[in-house]
Amino acid sequence: MILGVDISLVASLFAVAVAAGCVDAIAGGGGLITVPALLLSGLDPVSAIATNKLQGSAGAVSSTIAFARRGHIHWPAAWKIALAAGLASIGGALCVSLLPRPVLDAAVPVLLIGIAFYFAFARRMSSEDAAARMRPGLFALTWAPAVGFYDGVFGPGAGAFYMIGFVTLLGLGVVRATAHTKLANAASNLGSLALFAASGHVVWTIGIAMAFGAFIGAQIGSILAIRLGAKLIRPLLVTIACAMAIRLLSNPENPLRQTVMGLFAGS
Repeated sequence: MILGVDISLVASLFAVAVAAGCVDAIAGGGGLITVPALLLSGLDPVSAIATNKLQGSAGAVSSTIAFARRGHIHWPAAWKIALAAGLASIGGALCVSLLPRPVLDAAVPVLLIGIAFYFAFARRMSSEDAAARMRPGLFALTWAPAVGFYDGVFGPGAGAFYMIGFVTLLGLGVVRATAHTKLANAASNLGSLALFAASGHVVWTIGIAMAFGAFIGAQIGSILAIRLGAKLIRPLLVTIACAMAIRLLSNPENPLRQTVMGLFAGS
């Protein structure tokens, strides 16, 4: 212990954040690794989620920088999309107590499994751009704020929802879609982080250490994503989407799980 801080715990969480940042930069879902680690370290659920937003923001910013340096972000359209996502995430965080959480608990695993099937079998999943079905300005007014709002309210799978929008609606190739997803993720993470920080739920000692780890891991993951493209991103997207769905359904209080179990019990 130094100045009341358990150095071995912080070092362990730093290493966890490096691994999560690498995975998150490629396919999202780093919170599947970091949130359980934070809970096991003794943080209460709210502090764990708030502190996770800090390291997640650092990782998303890091991967955005890595993709931007290699020219994979089209800034004239991207900044408007990111701004819309960030502002909407603040609105979502402010409305978190007003929306029907059981509906999200039941619907999101189904959506994630659907997205996993799309990424697994869609022919358009390549590194080449395709024809867009929506103009970037309309995307910034519709899809981006919708996902940003969801990220502020709930969060799991937001990266996958951004990704499918960039691929199917804007026609971006897998690498460019991942780059723009990271920028939108960074904006919505920073928006909700601001509210968590103002409410005093962020554990800064742990969060800052994990932020450094996430930044490093995201640089590694971004380089791998750029070099390997769809060969790496596509299978990881499928795996992460399924893992998040399973994680949500593993909660005994999940209404979809309770409904299914009730059907089996009654048969």
